[in-house]
Amino acid sequence: MTAPWPAADYSEWSETCDTLHAHTQVLGKLAAELAPPEPQLQHAALRLTARGWETAPLPAPDGSGAFVAALDLHAHEAVAEHADGRRRTVPLAPDRAVGEVTRELLAAVAEVAGPVAIDPTPQEVVWTVPLDEDTEHARYDTEAVASFHGAATRAALVLAAFRAPFRGRSTPVHAWWGSFDLAVSLFSGASAEPPSDDFIMRNAMDSQEVAVGWWPGDPKYPRAAFYTYAHPAPNGYSDLSVSPAAARWEPELGEFLLDWNDVRAAADPHAFALEFMRSSFVGSCGICNWDPALTASAEGVPPPLV
Repeated sequence: MTAPWPAADYSEWSETCDTLHAHTQVLGKLAAELAPPEPQLQHAALRLTARGWETAPLPAPDGSGAFVAALDLHAHEAVAEHADGRRRTVPLAPDRAVGEVTRELLAAVAEVAGPVAIDPTPQEVVWTVPLDEDTEHARYDTEAVASFHGAATRAALVLAAFRAPFRGRSTPVHAWWGSFDLAVSLFSGASAEPPSDDFIMRNAMDSQEVAVGWWPGDPKYPRAAFYTYAHPAPNGYSDLSVSPAAARWEPELGEFLLDWNDVRAAADPHAFALEFMRSSFVGSCGICNWDPALTASAEGVPPPLV
């Protein structure tokens, strides 16, 4: 018997969600500062693991090797861990302000890997107080965090299954700390005009792509959902027919959505979410004039193993 998929309603844990989001931004800032630059800013992305969010191995600032910064959502602590085994932790609970955790985590990184300066300005959020000075975000409900992590890992498994057969260039399942979502981007191979000259847009959206992802909600849309969007989206994109029937176009966001609660209520949530991803991707590719063979590969034609 399959266990019910965990709840993830932003309106019920918004304060803790925003605090956790801020903590992930510190990890992301470390990756952005230290990792070798990659197209679409992939070097700055985090990854979701069985224990939480973490960076890829990063070059130690003191030249001693590699280290990882992580949020352990089982032990509820931020972690700085060197490849040689040295490890320092910073407690996240009981409730502690983001600024305090940020300063202690950077001190822990300095101790195991050498000092590193980050830009503490938060990104893609409504708050503006620097991360190392933030006293506003301090709520940390361990039960809500555990439910979020359970939901996120379920979502990540669907995203990984969707991406697996695609034969074009694609990203891994990235955990993005700006928008606080999980996403895979699949590329046609063609270039694209970025939607603005903003640093993030200029570097992250310079290629034709279809992005498929999941996020736990935010003040604009306070419900967890899977999403799909195409860049650039041609005229008529919002008129695509997407399945299952619960999926829809959300004009305020410019994306196709499938609410998490609809997925949770399905007889087979994994298959239900995967149907949305494949349907919205194939429809997006069709209207964006992708190579049909490349599109078909996302549905396993030909299969990845023969």
